Formats: sequence, structure tokens, C-alpha cells
Amino acid sequence: MKQFGISAALLSLLAIPSLAGAQGDYVAPRTIDGHPDFQGVWENNTLTPVERPDAYADKEFFTDDEIAFLRQRALEVNESGADALFGDGFFSAAVSGEINSYDPTTGNYDSQWIVDRRVHRRTSQIIDPPNGKYPPRTLEAVAAARELAEHRRLHPADSWTDRPLGERCLSFGAPRLGSGYNSYWQIVQTRDTVAIIQEMAHDVRIIPIVEKPHLSDKVKLWHGDSRGWWEGDTLVIETTNYSDASSTAPETDRKVNIERLTRISDNQIQYHFTSDDPGQFTAPYTREILLDFTPDKIYEYACHEGNYGMYNILSGHRAEEERMAREEAGQ
Repeated sequence: MKQFGISAALLSLLAIPSLAGAQGDYVAPRTIDGHPDFQGVWENNTLTPVERPDAYADKEFFTDDEIAFLRQRALEVNESGADALFGDGFFSAAVSGEINSYDPTTGNYDSQWIVDRRVHRRTSQIIDPPNGKYPPRTLEAVAAARELAEHRRLHPADSWTDRPLGERCLSFGAPRLGSGYNSYWQIVQTRDTVAIIQEMAHDVRIIPIVEKPHLSDKVKLWHGDSRGWWEGDTLVIETTNYSDASSTAPETDRKVNIERLTRISDNQIQYHFTSDDPGQFTAPYTREILLDFTPDKIYEYACHEGNYGMYNILSGHRAEEERMAREEAGQ
């Protein structure tokens, strides 16, 4: 199938070869239509951080001894009663040995909430730029982030619209690439369509894999407009038409994402994600994640049911406003 409008910058990154241990002689199972069969539930529970920690500098892959070390530290975290392995901070805790001081972003989840994490060989998910770091942010993105932070400082919860989309149970983005927590995808294929069900917020991405142009530029969506095609045994997905409301960065409507899914064994899919987001970054970047097969099921994500977090945020701020009003009145 033809490519529907990939930028030249993206095309230059899509040629990056696999370095994750793909089995060259592996032949993927086929659907009745003859394409590789991706159907099933796949987990993204990697411990590999998005950006390469400074401690690893230009080191691209872990040795066998380092992988064994990290697995042991992950086990110690789980058994110590410490907080859950959220985010990339685990690597700092693992290397330093300060397991009990590991502080996740939530601050209120323990390891019972989190699945077992997998240690893969890469030291970062970002494989381009070669330093394993995001490209520099644009000046406009930096200014927008500062403006948003100042707004949230002055108006943290005047209404629900001051809170992020995730807190409002509206969207966690697509594709959502966070690992370890509701980080499962279920893939269903037909001859003309691939559906990817994200466990987080039970979002379903419906991706045509037939000749079908993108939506009009006048139509913008939180999760964008996706089109797919086959390049040999690799499923390629291009997503455009993101709405500015889907991100806090400027000019999100110019963003183009390219995903490449290749089944490299019975139990793994190699997933490449290249994003050209000129409003936020000065150059495109590419991430690689290994998705592991699991017999587990996708569970309902009922965020709206009993969303007491939003109620408490808003009512708490109302109480704070009343207290400040009384202080100003000298009461």
C-alpha cells in the first residue's frame, strides 16, 4: 500500500535497523488473508526507561550480568514493601541501592497494583537520537509549559477544565505507551481493518489497512486519524489530524506519528514509534519497545465510575478559597 503522506524527516528515521535481537529466520503465523497474525493480548511491562540514564552515557545495551542485576533489584523492590515501579526512577534506585527511597510519581500505590516488570536489553526506549534522549524542545514548547505551570499554580481547580485530560477520565493519549499499569493492548485483525484496544481508558483504535485517504485537514481528533498498510511482514500505521486539545504542547495538529509492528517470535512484537512533532521538539525521535505476549485478559477501565478524585480536587479547592476569603476578611 502507498504511504499516505509521511514527511521526509520521518522517512529517514524509519530505516533504522532492529538491534533488539529479532530472530532472522522466524516466520510469523498467518491470518486467513496471508498477513502476519498479531491477534491476542500484548503487554508493555518493560523496565527500560524512555530516555537513557546519564549513568549509561553511550551504552546502548545491557550485558547479561547487568540484566541479572536489574532483575534482582526489581525483585528486592517488590519484596521490600516499597512503592510501585512507576516511571523511570527505578533505574536510579536500582543502581544506587536506595530501594526504599524510590519515590514514584503517584506516591500512593504499592507493588500490588503493578504487574511484574520485564528487563529488556536496551538501556533506553529512544533509539534515535543515538544518545537515547529526546531532541531539544522548541522555544515555543518551553514557553507553553511555563505558561501552563503558572496557570495551574494560580488556578489549580477553578473548574474541571483546569485539570489534565487523564484526571478527567477523557483520554490518556493514543498510542499510550506507558508501561506497568493498564499497559496491555489487544489486537484484532480483519482483512481490511486492524483494531488495537488499549486497556487504559478502554480506548479502541480502528485502523483501516486499505486504500483510504486521511480525513480532511478540517477534522481534528484527540487520538488522531490512523491509516495502515503492510510492508512485507511489518504493519505500518500513520496517524495524523491530532487536535491541539489532545496535548499541552503547541501546534499538536502538525504532529505525525508512525508505528511499525513486526512479530519477531511467538512471544514478542517489536514496536517502533517515530514521532514528528514540530511544535514540541526540534527534530523527530524514534522509540523501540518489545511487546510481550500474555494469556491475561484486557480488563475494564472504569475511570468515570466513582471518580472521587475529581470531586475531591474541586471540593478541596472550594474549601481553600473559602479559607482564603475568611482570612482576607479578618475572620
